[in-house]
Amino acid sequence: MKRTFEFISLLILSSCIAPKSGLIEEPKHDGRDYIKHFAYSLLYNETNEQADWVSYQLLASELAPNFERTDKFLVDTMVLTGSADNSDYKNSGYDKGHLAPAADMAWNEQAMKESFYFSNISPQLPGFNRGIWKKLEEKVRDWAKIYEVIYVTTGPICDQSTKTIGDNAVMIPTHFYKTILIYNDSIKQSIGFVFPNEKCEGEIFDYAAAVDSLELITGKDFYFALPDRHEKMIEKEVDLSFWIK
Repeated sequence: MKRTFEFISLLILSSCIAPKSGLIEEPKHDGRDYIKHFAYSLLYNETNEQADWVSYQLLASELAPNFERTDKFLVDTMVLTGSADNSDYKNSGYDKGHLAPAADMAWNEQAMKESFYFSNISPQLPGFNRGIWKKLEEKVRDWAKIYEVIYVTTGPICDQSTKTIGDNAVMIPTHFYKTILIYNDSIKQSIGFVFPNEKCEGEIFDYAAAVDSLELITGKDFYFALPDRHEKMIEKEVDLSFWIK
């Protein structure tokens, strides 16, 4: 039912702020290696053997934990070239780190199952995955509760990496990023984060960045589907006073 109402928050907006086209949480892409699952979408990178990005909408109504974690990691059969598998991570020293968190998918059984696809997983050092990354994931759910609907995109940064794990040569990211967008008739705000793949000191906002800066780092074009005037305004800078509450 969730996907039936995918644009419910946008339909109430006036035509002057309607997106140009597409899912506004998704970075620009040409459709190759694109996969749309029930509750999230992704662009798969066969060279890195993980997603370039995972995007989804998170609604306040989806925060009720109706289904428990399965902890059953699965090969994603929609990745035609084949995804990573359990053997790649065994005894690697790296966690199977979620890009779209299982806790964000606990509202639906299928969404929970798909959150454990290896296409949604990246190698994360335990101190990172269980530390500041987890804190940010919890904060994202807090924002969804406050603002009713938010748009989330997250992914690994592997450009400078030379290390891999497993027979499938899963690339170990040097960094991870996340962008959050609030876009409705009264609020238009975004924030980005970039973290090294290690145990991080400090607070999550120490790693905040404007989306424009994140685009330079990642090479991605975020929020391209928004009207140009809103895209420029949203991406130019971060209003930390809005996010730190």
